[in-house]
Amino acid sequence: MKNSLKRTLTIFTLVLLTSVFSGCATLFAPKTHPLAVNSDPYGAEVFVNGLRMGVTPLQLSLKADKSYTIEFRKEGYETITSIVNTKVGVGWVVLDVLGGFIPVIIDAATGSWNKLDKDNVHVFLVGK
Repeated sequence: MKNSLKRTLTIFTLVLLTSVFSGCATLFAPKTHPLAVNSDPYGAEVFVNGLRMGVTPLQLSLKADKSYTIEFRKEGYETITSIVNTKVGVGWVVLDVLGGFIPVIIDAATGSWNKLDKDNVHVFLVGK
């Protein structure tokens, strides 16, 4: 009986310390975010920050701690560029403030609050 109580208290203490010394977003926010990419007409090559990622339609999984330049290229059409930025998820900030000063610092420093400012990018290609 003593060992199970001791184990339960140890686990509770570890969970409590983890939540106090980590931010909510650091613990629970996804590390990558989905971004649906499409073009009209479909079949355009997609380049993210200069790297070819595939052709439309395409589902990307991007980190939310930086911005992305997305280029759409297709033979016979003008290249179109779209920018995807980050924004702060307000819900994470509120949860961190309720949790105290340390979670706010951790999530702000790690960028765990961030998310992409778009869920999808759809472009209409214009012929040359």
